[in-house]
Amino acid sequence: MCPDWLVVDARFENAGRRISIVVTDRRILLICAFLRACAIGLMGVLLGLYLAQRHFNAGQIGVIIGVGLSGAALSSLMVSFLGDRLGRRRSLLALALLATAGGLALLWTTHLLAVCLAVFLGMVNGAGRDRGSALVIEQAVLPQTASAAGRTKAFAWYNVLQDAGHALGALAAGLPAFIGNGDLLGYQIAIAVYAALYACTGLLYLGLSAAVETTTKAPRWIPPVSAQSRRIIARVAGLFAIDSIAGGFLGTALLSYFFFVRFGVSESTIALLFFTARIANGVSHLGAAWLAARIGLVNTMVFTHIPSSIALIAVALVPQFWMAAILFMLRELLVEMDVPTRQSYVMAVVQPEERTFASGVTSLVRLGGWAIGPFAAGALMQGVALATPLIVGAALKIGYDALLYLSFRGLKPPEE
Repeated sequence: MCPDWLVVDARFENAGRRISIVVTDRRILLICAFLRACAIGLMGVLLGLYLAQRHFNAGQIGVIIGVGLSGAALSSLMVSFLGDRLGRRRSLLALALLATAGGLALLWTTHLLAVCLAVFLGMVNGAGRDRGSALVIEQAVLPQTASAAGRTKAFAWYNVLQDAGHALGALAAGLPAFIGNGDLLGYQIAIAVYAALYACTGLLYLGLSAAVETTTKAPRWIPPVSAQSRRIIARVAGLFAIDSIAGGFLGTALLSYFFFVRFGVSESTIALLFFTARIANGVSHLGAAWLAARIGLVNTMVFTHIPSSIALIAVALVPQFWMAAILFMLRELLVEMDVPTRQSYVMAVVQPEERTFASGVTSLVRLGGWAIGPFAAGALMQGVALATPLIVGAALKIGYDALLYLSFRGLKPPEE
């Protein structure tokens, strides 16, 4: 049975008009989010391994991953300020086409600068989770499809679909092991699948109606955001910067490289590990909605995140792969519970017409931090120790959680 927020014809206020968001548009966006997550889950696991197959070292792999996330951050910046004015449907289509082109370019480029250009323009996401510019636009629309009480559940289901895609994409990362025993051809076929998934989202976006657009009129470079909301967004963004820099140390591409080198496990084993992890993420999103209804959004974010970071530190220290796998799964059951709660919280504490800007700024900050992290993580892996990024990233996340609780425990969303 479909959730009520998916099938009910929801409406939202925008510039004095009531605009229907048709069910067909919502379903297109949800299908595209799923397909995009499949592509990102696939590339998150394979990117570091593919680059190693192309004879790049750990430091160069970190640079390439960081450059790809820098491209994603730049696109989020543009969407935050111009997405509504240029048109949401047009923006989504352009993003899908660029991502398709970037994936195809990776098939033929081998020089470091050429690869960096391909991943930058294609916004190739080695973090393994969809937090890019297309998601900025979708998050701005999603809250209007649910009541205040149902908003967190709507975001939870949205993230469940994404994590289902992440899981299937991670499982598909085992293709190179089954096609040509892990040789270059198998990797190229998998990357072609990545590009094809993005091409499919582009075709689906063509079916969106004009109902997804906003009619808010504002000066070209000044989004309609109140002074109070700007202060809230600035405080949230500052804290998210810490968390995202930590996340940049812990992207899927780098974690899969860690398991590959530290324990000598195969691509298919790593793919199965991350497939199971994404299933755990999906289950945790529903648990987050249930928990947030009882202890609040901020408490859910903080008190599930800290134990996940402790588990990750343990992953870096244990001597056997089976131990690391169990601890990693424990971490994955907890680490994503802050995602739907965080998204719901940010959308709840600003006005409806401010949501694209708020979603864009917070996503931009997170992508920017993710882009910074891999540069340092690759250098630490090569120059200090393979497990160093895991310990540093987890410690930063614990510090972020403490600051978040101290800063926002008194600011409640409407339903609380």
